[in-house]
Amino acid sequence: MSLTGLVALVTADPTIASAVEAARAPAAAPLDITAPKPFQPFAVAAIAAPRELGGADRPVLAVTATGREAEELTLALRSLLGDDDAVAYYPAWETLPHERLSPRSDTVGRRLAVLRRLVHPTKEAPAPQVVVAPVRSVLQPQVRGLADLEPVSLREGDQCDLDELVERLVAAAYTRVDLVERRGEFAVRGGIVDVFPPTEEHPVRVELFGDEVDEIRSFRVADQRSLGRAEHGLYAPPCRELLLTDQVRERAAKLAQEHPELAELFEKLAHGHAVEGMESLAPVLVDEMELLLDLMPAGTHVLAGAEPGARPRGDQQGVPRGELGGGGRGRQGADRPR
Repeated sequence: MSLTGLVALVTADPTIASAVEAARAPAAAPLDITAPKPFQPFAVAAIAAPRELGGADRPVLAVTATGREAEELTLALRSLLGDDDAVAYYPAWETLPHERLSPRSDTVGRRLAVLRRLVHPTKEAPAPQVVVAPVRSVLQPQVRGLADLEPVSLREGDQCDLDELVERLVAAAYTRVDLVERRGEFAVRGGIVDVFPPTEEHPVRVELFGDEVDEIRSFRVADQRSLGRAEHGLYAPPCRELLLTDQVRERAAKLAQEHPELAELFEKLAHGHAVEGMESLAPVLVDEMELLLDLMPAGTHVLAGAEPGARPRGDQQGVPRGELGGGGRGRQGADRPR
């Protein structure tokens, strides 16, 4: 349900109006706002909303303490701004960066989809006006260039070589199986390719007639029965944030010799075999890492909320922050150039 009318009412308040004016300035000064926690989505919406609604029309990175708070804030903002595409949720890994556990493929897919929209927006996937992220996903370095990874995309009528499609899915860290049951898997039967993208609720079945995509349909995992045409075709982002490229494999082979105690692990990577928790080794396997902040548009306002008397964890790490409400203190209008 759209609640955009509330944004115009909130921005009419003198205090919020002054905050909006500060956000509109080319060089916004830090600003503290203290308010009840339920006011958080209204404060973010006031900065992000278009000027016809009284907003500042500025991109926003809204930082929350937990993933649950981020999900709740995302739902509230989509109602206030009246556009689901205007707000994107950037989840954190379920694992800690140093653990020998890999994040779930659906989490990776959602993260990569947001990064792709930020750096390479399209008409079908525009850049979000607001990115909502728990503080862990803001602080955690990620492999540089993830936003440039192209998803495997097909529509009915496209030309597609079967062998090339299989190679692209394998390169995107999809696992080939006999029967697709989980996200991140694909199966090939003759001219039919079943793929379960990490961002989709149901897997899709691509039927080829020669080298032409004849039909793309969704189907149920339980009985493998068709659910109807997939209107948007196949859109399959990578399932891992560390892909085993030639450069990564070469570096893994070198590290296997330098660190005998980890030789078994590095040798598997060098031979192109994905290993559980290999993402924890990303800093030594790639040249550069980056933060979500580095990919936000120029002029982005970073806003973070805090409970009364609490100091946001992001502030302890030197992350620029702004106040979402919550009765805490923060800074609004911390510009972050790309």
